[in-house]
Parts: sequence; C-alpha cells; structure tokens
Amino acid sequence: MSAARRRWRKISNLVMLTCTGLCALLAVGAMVAILGFLVWKGAGALNWDFFANLPAPVGVPGGGMANAIVGTGKLLLLASLFGLPIGLLSGVYLAEFGSRPSSFVIRYVTDLLNGVPSIVIGIFAYAVIVLPMKTFSTLAGGFALGVMMIPIAVRSTEESLRTVPPGLREASEALGASRTTTVVRVVVPASFRAVLTGMMLALARVAGETAPLLFTAFGNNDWSSGWMRPIASLPVMIYNYAISPFRDWHRQAWAAGLVLLGLVLLANIAAKLLIGRAAEAEY
Repeated sequence: MSAARRRWRKISNLVMLTCTGLCALLAVGAMVAILGFLVWKGAGALNWDFFANLPAPVGVPGGGMANAIVGTGKLLLLASLFGLPIGLLSGVYLAEFGSRPSSFVIRYVTDLLNGVPSIVIGIFAYAVIVLPMKTFSTLAGGFALGVMMIPIAVRSTEESLRTVPPGLREASEALGASRTTTVVRVVVPASFRAVLTGMMLALARVAGETAPLLFTAFGNNDWSSGWMRPIASLPVMIYNYAISPFRDWHRQAWAAGLVLLGLVLLANIAAKLLIGRAAEAEY
C-alpha cells in the first residue's frame, strides 16, 4: 500500500470518527438539555402537595396533580394489557410462522398503523367506544394508547426474534420439540432482553400522548374510580395548564412534564434491572 493511500485512510478515519462523535454528543446533549430545562423550570413547583393533593383553583395554594399521576398509571396499565400482548403475538407470528403473502400484508398494515397520526387514533377510539357508551372513560383512553403501542411492539418483537441464531431452533427440533414448543421454550427466552426493550420503547412512545386522550379520557379534576369515567392524565393536564394565562399553572405544567419524564426513566431503569437479573440467572 502506498504512503498516499495510507494517509488518505487515516484522514478518512479521523473525519468519520469526528463526525460520529459529534452526532453522539448532539444526541446526548439534546436529552441533557431537555432534562435540564425541565428541572430548571419545574423543580421549584415539586413538593408534597404536588404529589398528594388534587388540583386547586387559581390563587389557592397547595394544589397538586395526584389524580393525574394515578390516572396516567391506570391508562398506561390498560394500554399495556391491550397493546403489548397483541404486538408480542403478532411479532412471533411474523418471525416464526407467517407465510410470505400474509406476512407482507401484516407488515404493511402495521407500518401504516405506525404512521397514522395520534389524533386520528383518538377519533377512532371516540367513535368505537365513547359514542356507543355515551361517556368519556379510562377504558377509551387505554384503548387508544394501546392501539398506538401495537405497531411498535409488533416490529420490535419480530426483529428481536430474528436475531436468535437458527442453530438454536434446529437443535431444539432435533431433540424432538415441536415448532410451537421451540418458539415458546427456546426462541422467546433467548430474545427476552431485546423484546422487553422493545416493549419499553412502545410504552415510552405513548406515555406523553395528549391528542388521543382529549377525545377519550377527556380529563377530571377529581379522583376517578373504576374504568368507565373520565380520568385525569399528566399529558392533558400539561396541555391545559400550559395554554392558561396563569403563571402558577405554568410552573405546575413544567413540574408535571418533569414528573412524566421521570416516570418514563424509572420504567426504563426497572426494565434494565430486570434484564440484568435475567442475564445473571442465565449464567
């Protein structure tokens, strides 16, 4: 190799290394900037009243968003119970059992669903649940968020299962296991960490959605018992407080945004801990 060729390779390597480093720095910097801005704007409004009390009228001290925090948890729980099993099983079918024509159709529909605006999904949930039942409800909000989780869960599960080496499947079937047993006992456990990461991605994707909840869960300034009543949620409270003309509500909106981001981060940390324990158990 000539000296000029080696020099060109060194220069190309340095340029690409610099570009990738700058892109990584920008990605991390954006997250740090968002988190720092939320802390700067919202940390001052975080206190015990914020987590323990209901919203208070303007000018009345001690108001909080306890009902919205609990409501967000209920909505995400219901969305997970609806969307994640469908996404998981659909991803397993695509990766392990689907024929070429059916797999193509399912992937195409899934990609289309992933591109549907969230407000359209909210209108759909409003038409199929709110109008027939004649009431906004937690059920309708959870259904809308669950529909949004399905395409992410499907595609992440499919890609996770495809990373499992074919040799594991062949070894299991060589020992006499059926195709279904191989998938349930070998393939899915082998890709558990990747699948769980995809599920957390789907959960984080819908945690901050506001538009679907405006048409379904609507909102509630009080506690909401059961699943068939309107319910408060942090994204809707943030929206309502942010567009208000009151400074105190603006501070609480920033605080709610910080809490919402913190809940997503805690969920991801919990998932990482579960993945770590599962990995330790394997060894």
